[in-house]
Amino acid sequence: MAAPAGAPRAADTLRVVALPRPWLWLGSAVVVVLLAALAVSLWRNPHIDRAAIAQFQFAPAILRGLRTTVVLAVLAAIIGLVLGVLLAVMRLSPSPVLRLFSGGYTWLLRGTPLLVQILLWGNLALLFEHIGPFDTNALVTPFVASVIALGLNEAAYMAEIVRAGILAVDHGQIDASLALGMSRALAMRRIILPQALRVIIPPAGNQFISLLKATSLVSVIAGGDLLTAAENISSANLKTIELMLVATFWYLVLTTITSVGQYIVERRLARAGTGLRAA
Repeated sequence: MAAPAGAPRAADTLRVVALPRPWLWLGSAVVVVLLAALAVSLWRNPHIDRAAIAQFQFAPAILRGLRTTVVLAVLAAIIGLVLGVLLAVMRLSPSPVLRLFSGGYTWLLRGTPLLVQILLWGNLALLFEHIGPFDTNALVTPFVASVIALGLNEAAYMAEIVRAGILAVDHGQIDASLALGMSRALAMRRIILPQALRVIIPPAGNQFISLLKATSLVSVIAGGDLLTAAENISSANLKTIELMLVATFWYLVLTTITSVGQYIVERRLARAGTGLRAA
């Protein structure tokens, strides 16, 4: 029976064969072997007291430090977001004074190490013994100094993230909003910033993850965070490695939860953006 007209003949059919990739498989095998060897080495290491890790994993002092770390990160993120939006708007303002102030703030806070900023705020009493009628040491406690230092530093980075998000929105949106009688502030709040969120959220999420880890720096002024709690315990029982592993576990938990939350928010924003484009 003759084949239908236009049907491909057996001789014309091409067979797609994947190219052999021995180096890919070899590299993957080497990585797996190295990771397994590292895990076994750590597990069998006689210098690691696994019982101590289990003992302090959920110790009250560690959990208090964990709670303080979360509170520090959240408060600093709120301060950073609010100030960051203000600084970004100032940077895009027609006023040269506001632009210069915002640019100078960002330059100073991003150009100096966060650890130095924390130490400066933690030792503020050496510069000013009193703030108004209050004793500086009583007013600016290690926790307060940690929040201020982290929040102000976060604002410098958030300002650039928000500014990039605003610039990503077509300038015609502002012109159209002003033509409809909106003030610049109202247009920014109702038209520009909501559209800029899709650009702002991903780097802002990454910045919050960095902030979570940066809270460990406040241990230099005894900020009461997770690392401070681990160091206090290890200084008493000399289980330094074990307590650092405990802290590492909890930092990984925090960053993993944050990463999952960021992924969910990004997916929803992407779906919302797709729906708007389709409409």
